[in-house]
Amino acid sequence: MNIVPIVFAFDNNIILPACVCISSLLMNAKPDTYYEIYILHSSSETLDEDRLNRISRHYSNCSINFLPVGNDFENAYEIRGVTKATYYRLLIPNILTQFNKIIYSDVDIIFRMDLSEVYNLDIADNYLAATLDIGINQDTEYLSKVGIERWQYLQAGFIVMNLHQMRSDHLVEQFVELGKGKFKYQDQDILNIACKGRVYFLPPRFNVNDCAYIYMYWHPELLPKSMTAIDIEAATKGGNIHYSGYKPWKRYSVSFDIWWEYYRKSIFYDELFYFKFFFDKTMYLDSLSLWKRMKILARYFIYGRYKG
Repeated sequence: MNIVPIVFAFDNNIILPACVCISSLLMNAKPDTYYEIYILHSSSETLDEDRLNRISRHYSNCSINFLPVGNDFENAYEIRGVTKATYYRLLIPNILTQFNKIIYSDVDIIFRMDLSEVYNLDIADNYLAATLDIGINQDTEYLSKVGIERWQYLQAGFIVMNLHQMRSDHLVEQFVELGKGKFKYQDQDILNIACKGRVYFLPPRFNVNDCAYIYMYWHPELLPKSMTAIDIEAATKGGNIHYSGYKPWKRYSVSFDIWWEYYRKSIFYDELFYFKFFFDKTMYLDSLSLWKRMKILARYFIYGRYKG
């Protein structure tokens, strides 16, 4: 059996997306994969454990463990509505000391593959394995500001963490110190700065966010030369979808229908919630001009369900 430890960090504000995310992980697990799931949450908040425990009662290939986190990042910088919970991943090496390696993932993701392959990769003495952040790697001015070379800036929503190496080099202390600053991309900037030069870059299929889709479909000439046509096809046809921009449970977004597909298949499906979302969107569309409706349809077919 392949035992894969994976960590999520969130609060009750996004409990439903977290449940759908974890459900998608288990739906796509191989028969011999078992996920040890760890959920980091604020020690000052009572997480809705009852709802989450429904998952482990329904799926036999996982366990769910709840880990309250202290106040190391109590005064950390918040921006764009992203809360302090995003910083919790920086404490993982000192929290899960029983592991030498672990996967961390955001919960605004739909998994469409088993993760035992990526977990078992040999990443040598690198601190992290991660995908490129294709959007931020276009912003050379910002890269210069944080001291990262182009095509070396990682996307932190899905990472494999070499906990043994991080502990050996006292990286958590560096994370906490950097956390006193005000970085635009918060913990993602901190990881890029502290782990610079020690990142194993994964193929894009493991973490395809909104911006990546746009570049892959519309501006492939701006992608790194190392990213092949095979990489792009694997990412767009069956990659893990990271809704890092617009959230599909709130509004239309890139491949929003795939999130709703997994929601419908999950044990958390509520017909009224599903109906209300699409009914409200229909009413909104009915109020738009013909030109605006055409633009929305064009955006959907180009970005959302592109047929290559």
